[in-house]
Amino acid sequence: MKISLFTVSLLGIVMGAQAQQNLSGFAPSSQAKQQKTEQEYRTKQSAERYKLHLHKLTSEPHLAGTPENEKVRDYIADVMRKAGLQVEIFPHDIYMSKSPGESIVELVEPIRMPLNNREFILPEDKYSSDPRLTPGWNAYSGSGDVTAEVVYANYGRKEDFEQLKALGISVKGKIVLARYGGNFRGYKAKHAEAAGAAGVIIYTDPSDSGYMKGITFPEGTQPSDNTIQRGSLLTVDFTGDPLTPFEPALPLDGPKKIKRVDPKDAAFHKIPVTPLPWGSAVEIFKKMTGNKAVPAGWQGGLPLAYRLEGGPTLKVRLKVKQDKEFVRVYQVVGTLTGSELPDEWILAGCHYDAWGYGSTDPNSGTAMLLTLAESLGKLPQKPKRTIKICHWDAEEHGVLGSTEWVEQMRDELSAKAIAYMNFDAAVSGKMFGGSASPSLKKLIIEAAQSVEYPDSNKTVYEHWVAQKGAKKSSTVGIGGSAPVAHENEPTIGNLGGGSDHIAFYMHVGIPSLSAGVGGPTLYHSLYDDLFFYHKFVDSTYKMGPMVEQVVGTMSLRLANADILPYDVSRYATDLTTHLKTAEKAIKAYSPSYSIEKLLAQVETLKQNAEQFEAKAKALLSEDKLDKSKLKAINQELRNLEKAFIDPKGMAYGSWYRSLYASSDPYSGYASWMLPAFQYEASLKSTANLADIEARHAKAIENLNNKIVSLNQQLGGTASSLGGGKN
Repeated sequence: MKISLFTVSLLGIVMGAQAQQNLSGFAPSSQAKQQKTEQEYRTKQSAERYKLHLHKLTSEPHLAGTPENEKVRDYIADVMRKAGLQVEIFPHDIYMSKSPGESIVELVEPIRMPLNNREFILPEDKYSSDPRLTPGWNAYSGSGDVTAEVVYANYGRKEDFEQLKALGISVKGKIVLARYGGNFRGYKAKHAEAAGAAGVIIYTDPSDSGYMKGITFPEGTQPSDNTIQRGSLLTVDFTGDPLTPFEPALPLDGPKKIKRVDPKDAAFHKIPVTPLPWGSAVEIFKKMTGNKAVPAGWQGGLPLAYRLEGGPTLKVRLKVKQDKEFVRVYQVVGTLTGSELPDEWILAGCHYDAWGYGSTDPNSGTAMLLTLAESLGKLPQKPKRTIKICHWDAEEHGVLGSTEWVEQMRDELSAKAIAYMNFDAAVSGKMFGGSASPSLKKLIIEAAQSVEYPDSNKTVYEHWVAQKGAKKSSTVGIGGSAPVAHENEPTIGNLGGGSDHIAFYMHVGIPSLSAGVGGPTLYHSLYDDLFFYHKFVDSTYKMGPMVEQVVGTMSLRLANADILPYDVSRYATDLTTHLKTAEKAIKAYSPSYSIEKLLAQVETLKQNAEQFEAKAKALLSEDKLDKSKLKAINQELRNLEKAFIDPKGMAYGSWYRSLYASSDPYSGYASWMLPAFQYEASLKSTANLADIEARHAKAIENLNNKIVSLNQQLGGTASSLGGGKN
């Protein structure tokens, strides 16, 4: 066995850190075995292997549904098979935009000028000349050819269109010009169409991402005047294939037939939508002659005074011809079967389709997961529980592949899944961070405390704490969802929308997390390639092994723990914060509102959770564990998160069944904690509060009863389980 110099340099410090760290969920004898396993695991990483996989995965552009993406699929499957994992490939037929089709933007009056919608070919970036690279496009755009006046709508948020209306400006029959940021691009199209717009142009403004933030590409990391953000517009009221809500989009030619919605009845955008770089958008702004200046906060970074209206002398043509069709996509799942508890699953995943090369987004995460599979496969001792490494297709078109797999495997996942860990673009810089459900926050922290940050004398955790903006005081709540942190702990975010954890967490109720390192990005542009990665992200490729060590540590601890290392008392801590945040939002328009009854329930929950943790810790310290009773305890622990799963779902979409967390239905990205309350507050309504409170009271009571049951199983004294040692 060859140990890299990188590994040797870390081993002494990490072994010392481990010797001082009590591992949550492990009895002393098990902890000794686990530490030995982790020490051996951390000799397996290699910057060279990570670099090799990243280069193999991202040497060609590979959109979902293309032959190049199928080559990536086959490479992933081959690597995992060679690593000793059992590989399954799950096909799904999804109705989607496979290619950009035709997209044209041009000035018609007062001058004729075609506007560029492609990134430039750069001599220093050999990847930029590939003929397979596409123009800028937005998947799930409507088709149309319109010539009309323009209206600037800031970020195209719900409140922006409301403000335009209040100012007496109509977008009916006009082309809306909206900048990226503030919400999911699909909602820009949705709000514009609802207001009567004939089309939408979405551009990247340099005040948000460009020369006002720093040096532009290829000299620097900021988008240049020809860098384009692509992305999906899909905004149906559920996640997944738009024709098969709640059901998997199984192959059309397969034995099991799935009822599909007729495409003409699906809620697709009907108006044409396309993205532009700011170097093209500025040509429109230059010709705007409307006499109304923009409201405060609407001025962007282009070198001119922004106006709300283009005026009657400015006409712009927007043409999009984009077909939708059934596309076969593939989920690739590698399984390392547990030696003792094969029907208890830990899942780690990342999508593999990309808008272009995807060297940071997503395939830095894909490459890391491939090295994870290889490192786990080299261990002489299999983990006790099953570890599944999952690679999803068609995420970029609307988190499609993973959702269809979850819907296909829903019953098994409900019974067997312990955690889902998502690593989309997980090795995209050098700044560590994470987001998680309450029960998994401690897992991220403890794993980060066990891994050394490269070329430093610090652990990943120490580097994380020292980062600018890592503490809770510097984190601003998004969408009314305040961050929650213990004292002297780095902020761990709330999971929102935008990636493959959604179905696991918000539909089925599986504890989930996302973690990794971030940094500069040319998000969804064709310059997200190996030239950019090597020059600006990590020329040493050491971040891949580091993140893999954190991920492997989390995976092995979940797989081998005697009692699952969930942070049970964290539910009470976080619920208290989110309930108070919801109360504050409602008090803003209903001053007498109080959420005290639910807070009182959470106080009881807190006491019982702390009692469970004390009992579990005492039991583990005695090192006398009855495996059959442990199995029952772990089964109950796996069901804790499901206390929040409500079959009624959310008012804005019944597919979103978690009362605890959802993506924001207005922005698509932000996390909404206690989303039923958040939605009611967004409507400034009190009509449904009694029902919402009753549903939350039932969920908290359900969660509390599960914890009481755990305490009863642990018994009055820590030794009541009896039995011999493992």
